[in-house]
Amino acid sequence: MAIPRVLIIAGSDSGGGAGIQADLKTVSALGAFGMTAITALTAQNTTGVYGVIEMPPDFVAQQIEVCVTDIGCDAVKTGMLSSAAIIEVVAEQVRKHNLQPLVVDPVMIAKSGAPLLRPDAVDALKTKLLPLATVITPNLHEARALTNMEILSLDEMKEAAKRLHEFGVKFVIVKGGHLEGTTESVDILYDGKDFVEFRAPRVQTKNTHGTGCIFASAIAAGLAFGLDISSAVKQAKDFITAAIKGALPLGKGHGPANPMAWKS
Repeated sequence: MAIPRVLIIAGSDSGGGAGIQADLKTVSALGAFGMTAITALTAQNTTGVYGVIEMPPDFVAQQIEVCVTDIGCDAVKTGMLSSAAIIEVVAEQVRKHNLQPLVVDPVMIAKSGAPLLRPDAVDALKTKLLPLATVITPNLHEARALTNMEILSLDEMKEAAKRLHEFGVKFVIVKGGHLEGTTESVDILYDGKDFVEFRAPRVQTKNTHGTGCIFASAIAAGLAFGLDISSAVKQAKDFITAAIKGALPLGKGHGPANPMAWKS
């Protein structure tokens, strides 16, 4: 049987806890083959992002082109896209090669608070990429930025999902990991009509670097294997819960969640 192929379009984390590095670990742990189109290099560790070098947009497009025309692709995941120009070439490649299913993790802010998406790129994300997406996976901060609404409850998460769906996304997942005052981490999936909740006990740890990247990549791997969206999200929820429980106490800041905990 041919191994499922996942193309990851995202930034590199020199500390290895998030970005391309976490994405590759995740799809590998789930049995898929990962390819990459790197959008930016970051000088990053557990305490913060100390430098960013963006790749030229045409080189991002070239990385995508050479991967999909030779190796092929069963699912795509986007992470840090950095600029409007990069978003535009990614959207162009998605349309040109019909790169579906497409999982968009709308990475805007690093765990340390450093911005990873230019303010002027948010509109490009909404208008160019989201209408092409199979599923979008914002956390509460990202959902607030995209919808301009306060999100402090499960009901408000559902309202945000409705607003995000209006951008043309087929499925919306709003992640509740940052929701305060709860004993469970609740993520909601919305298909334009119905909501499905995915719950897991909240794990008390500061070592959560890379969780958003890992979760979205796990969904992409599941879709590459042919799972339906609900099954792919359920597997990804179990995967990220294991990664957080098995998080690694490395560095002086937020240590990385551990994708390899899935196998242990």
